[in-house]
Amino acid sequence: MKPSEQIDRQIAEAPGWQGERLAGLRQLIHEADPEITEEWKWSTAVFSHGGMVCALGAFKDHVKINFFKGAALKDKHGLLNAGLESKATRAIDFSEPDVVDERKLMDLVREAVQLNVTR
Repeated sequence: MKPSEQIDRQIAEAPGWQGERLAGLRQLIHEADPEITEEWKWSTAVFSHGGMVCALGAFKDHVKINFFKGAALKDKHGLLNAGLESKATRAIDFSEPDVVDERKLMDLVREAVQLNVTR
Protein backbone atom coordinates (compact mmCIF):
# COMPACT_ATOMS: atom_id res chain seq x y z
CA MET A 1 0.00 0.00 0.00
CA LYS A 2 1.29 3.47 -0.89
CA PRO A 3 2.07 5.88 1.96
CA SER A 4 -0.73 8.23 0.84
CA GLU A 5 -3.21 5.34 1.02
CA GLN A 6 -2.02 4.42 4.51
CA ILE A 7 -2.42 8.04 5.59
CA ASP A 8 -5.91 8.11 4.06
CA ARG A 9 -6.73 5.05 6.16
CA GLN A 10 -5.19 6.61 9.31
CA ILE A 11 -7.45 9.63 8.82
CA ALA A 12 -10.54 7.53 8.09
CA GLU A 13 -10.00 5.37 11.18
CA ALA A 14 -9.40 8.30 13.56
CA PRO A 15 -12.50 9.01 15.64
CA GLY A 16 -14.69 12.04 14.91
CA TRP A 17 -12.96 15.38 15.16
CA GLN A 18 -9.51 13.78 15.11
CA GLY A 19 -9.89 12.54 11.54
CA GLU A 20 -11.05 15.96 10.42
CA ARG A 21 -8.13 17.61 12.20
CA LEU A 22 -5.60 15.20 10.70
CA ALA A 23 -7.00 15.81 7.22
CA GLY A 24 -6.83 19.59 7.72
CA LEU A 25 -3.26 19.47 9.01
CA ARG A 26 -2.22 17.25 6.11
CA GLN A 27 -3.68 19.76 3.67
CA LEU A 28 -1.91 22.69 5.37
CA ILE A 29 1.42 20.86 5.28
CA HIS A 30 1.06 20.36 1.52
CA GLU A 31 -0.01 23.98 1.01
CA ALA A 32 3.01 25.17 2.98
CA ASP A 33 5.36 23.08 0.83
CA PRO A 34 3.97 21.61 -2.40
CA GLU A 35 7.20 19.61 -2.80
CA ILE A 36 6.83 17.76 0.50
CA THR A 37 6.42 14.01 0.22
CA GLU A 38 4.38 11.61 2.31
CA GLU A 39 5.89 8.57 3.97
CA TRP A 40 4.54 5.91 6.33
CA LYS A 41 6.85 5.24 9.28
CA TRP A 42 6.20 3.98 12.79
CA SER A 43 2.54 3.42 11.82
CA THR A 44 1.97 7.13 11.25
CA ALA A 45 2.08 9.86 8.61
CA VAL A 46 5.51 11.39 8.06
CA PHE A 47 6.21 14.34 5.77
CA SER A 48 9.65 14.82 4.24
CA HIS A 49 11.57 17.32 2.15
CA GLY A 50 15.35 16.99 2.30
CA GLY A 51 14.79 14.78 5.35
CA MET A 52 11.92 14.21 7.74
CA VAL A 53 10.05 17.41 8.56
CA CYS A 54 7.07 16.39 10.70
CA ALA A 55 4.70 13.58 11.63
CA LEU A 56 0.99 13.49 12.41
CA GLY A 57 -0.73 11.27 14.93
CA ALA A 58 -4.02 10.88 16.76
CA PHE A 59 -4.00 10.04 20.46
CA LYS A 60 -6.70 9.45 23.07
CA ASP A 61 -7.59 13.10 23.60
CA HIS A 62 -5.47 15.07 21.12
CA VAL A 63 -3.87 15.24 17.69
CA LYS A 64 -0.14 15.88 17.46
CA ILE A 65 2.11 17.35 14.81
CA ASN A 66 5.68 16.51 15.74
CA PHE A 67 8.59 18.41 14.20
CA PHE A 68 11.70 16.26 14.00
CA LYS A 69 14.08 19.25 14.28
CA GLY A 70 11.71 21.25 16.44
CA ALA A 71 14.33 22.26 19.00
CA ALA A 72 16.13 24.16 16.22
CA LEU A 73 13.01 26.06 15.12
CA LYS A 74 12.70 29.72 16.08
CA ASP A 75 8.88 29.28 16.40
CA LYS A 76 8.31 33.04 16.28
CA HIS A 77 4.56 32.49 16.74
CA GLY A 78 4.91 30.35 19.88
CA LEU A 79 2.96 27.39 18.50
CA LEU A 80 5.07 24.58 19.93
CA ASN A 81 3.47 23.37 23.15
CA ALA A 82 4.64 19.79 23.69
CA GLY A 83 7.91 17.91 24.02
CA LEU A 84 9.65 21.10 25.06
CA GLU A 85 12.17 19.16 27.15
CA SER A 86 13.29 17.01 24.21
CA LYS A 87 16.79 17.54 22.80
CA ALA A 88 15.67 17.46 19.15
CA THR A 89 11.92 17.31 18.57
CA ARG A 90 9.08 19.65 19.47
CA ALA A 91 5.36 19.27 18.88
CA ILE A 92 2.00 20.94 18.84
CA ASP A 93 -0.80 19.10 20.62
CA PHE A 94 -4.30 20.04 19.50
CA SER A 95 -7.36 19.15 21.56
CA GLU A 96 -10.85 19.27 20.09
CA PRO A 97 -11.73 22.93 20.80
CA ASP A 98 -8.36 24.30 19.64
CA VAL A 99 -8.37 26.50 16.57
CA VAL A 100 -5.54 26.04 14.08
CA ASP A 101 -3.96 29.31 12.97
CA GLU A 102 -3.32 28.19 9.41
CA ARG A 103 -0.95 30.99 8.43
CA LYS A 104 1.24 30.56 11.50
CA LEU A 105 1.32 26.78 11.17
CA MET A 106 2.28 27.02 7.50
CA ASP A 107 5.10 29.42 8.46
CA LEU A 108 6.37 26.85 10.97
CA VAL A 109 6.25 24.04 8.41
CA ARG A 110 8.19 26.20 5.94
CA GLU A 111 10.78 26.99 8.61
CA ALA A 112 11.15 23.26 9.35
CA VAL A 113 11.62 22.49 5.65
CA GLN A 114 14.29 25.20 5.41
CA LEU A 115 16.24 23.55 8.23
CA ASN A 116 16.46 20.42 6.08
CA VAL A 117 17.26 21.98 2.74
CA THR A 118 19.88 24.48 3.98
CA ARG A 119 21.92 22.03 6.08
